[in-house]
Amino acid sequence: MIDSVISDLGQVLLHFDNRRFFERLAKYTSLSVEDIRAATHENGELLDLFDTGRISPREFYERAVTALGARVSQDDFYAAYNDVFTIHASALDVVRSLKPKYKLAMLSNTDPVRYGAIERAFPELFFFDAYVLSFRIGAMKPDPRVYREALRLLGARPENALFIDDIRDNLDGAARLGIAGIHFTAETDLAAELGKFGVKA
Repeated sequence: MIDSVISDLGQVLLHFDNRRFFERLAKYTSLSVEDIRAATHENGELLDLFDTGRISPREFYERAVTALGARVSQDDFYAAYNDVFTIHASALDVVRSLKPKYKLAMLSNTDPVRYGAIERAFPELFFFDAYVLSFRIGAMKPDPRVYREALRLLGARPENALFIDDIRDNLDGAARLGIAGIHFTAETDLAAELGKFGVKA
């Protein structure tokens, strides 16, 4: 029986569109939006370092603007970097309705700057019993350590937990530990999918 639900943040409870960041940043560089997108993908290891807390916000900013040839202050860079989010209200309402019948954890690959911005802008997201954040624990999904930490904080067994995420590799990582999952997409009826596991508000 499911007694614990672990939810991803980005593209489940909160939409994000990095194109908004690329468009704002294009004002500070000679690169096009598509060039910025390509450069971001080519430097994906930089974001991984930031998401796992191995570099500081200052170092991330300096390395990012160097890679992009951008002339922008740190404040303006992060103002653009954080301006990508909107609430996914229907999914949020469904997950929030599970409390207090179920133990709830947020599990997110994120960095301290964006997470801080989310805390300030969207306080309605913060009703969970536990928060497992990659930059705090030094590991990202699908590393098994992140799922084990969520289970530990909730006092849950893998067979009694359910994980919601938009990325199949992350769901596969949880499944290897015996945690069932829901692949969330824009078309997902989350209440109906939860119901298939006997999870109801």
